[in-house]
Amino acid sequence: MNGRTPVELGPAQETLLIPLYGRAMETRKRKPLVRDPRAVEMVASIDYDFARFDESGSLRGSVLRGLVFDHWVREFLTEQPNGTVVEIGAGLNTRFERLDNGTCHWVDLDLPDSMALRRRFFAETDRRSMVAGSVVDPDWVAAVRQHPGPYFFVAEAVLIYLSEPDARTAVGHVRTTFPGSRFAFDTWGQWIIDNRHRHGALKKMSAKLVWACDDPRDIESWHPGIRLLDTSAVGGHPELRRHLPLLYRVLMPLVHALPQSRSYRLNLYQV
Repeated sequence: MNGRTPVELGPAQETLLIPLYGRAMETRKRKPLVRDPRAVEMVASIDYDFARFDESGSLRGSVLRGLVFDHWVREFLTEQPNGTVVEIGAGLNTRFERLDNGTCHWVDLDLPDSMALRRRFFAETDRRSMVAGSVVDPDWVAAVRQHPGPYFFVAEAVLIYLSEPDARTAVGHVRTTFPGSRFAFDTWGQWIIDNRHRHGALKKMSAKLVWACDDPRDIESWHPGIRLLDTSAVGGHPELRRHLPLLYRVLMPLVHALPQSRSYRLNLYQV
């Protein structure tokens, strides 16, 4: 026994360790894009071979991806400081720690194995709840309704691991029970599904990729009233790009020209 926290996660759930490690490694840099000391602490205390993700561009990509979702959540909390953010597939994310304004409410939702791990590092408060369950199963709705609206739902690197019918069901739950909410989630196209073996971190994991979405506007046809408000490539959102270091701004157009970049989108919807 080494006294470190063991990891017992399903294939898709295990991918939560990639962005955790990405934020920890970024925090250690002299001029990090994000500062997340909690991520550094968690990586140090978890019994897992994080080094398998070294030399992978996936780490930097996960950090840039997270910044876009942070931007959308921050915008919502600026407009609705007393509203509720529902983080679907919370994993070991620290978005609440980074964005809490002191008045908002927050719900962390994840599968039981991921939530058991999360509870080793985080605790509920009067404004923050942690719910174990699947986004496909509507049992979580009652827990969210205990917090005041309006609501912002964010599912970073979550729906992409579902089948299309399950992704439709998840979006449908939000549309039906929380109409008028905003929902941010990512999609990847057929190129990524066909070239999974080229992905720096995912090729080392057993999570399955089955749902491809080449055009984020296709989601608008899933249920009446869904509207795409914003879509961005990783690191490509104009509000964030201008704050990136010069080297990133110079290289980003080249990165976005790659097929994997064109095939992966971060999207904000009104439901």
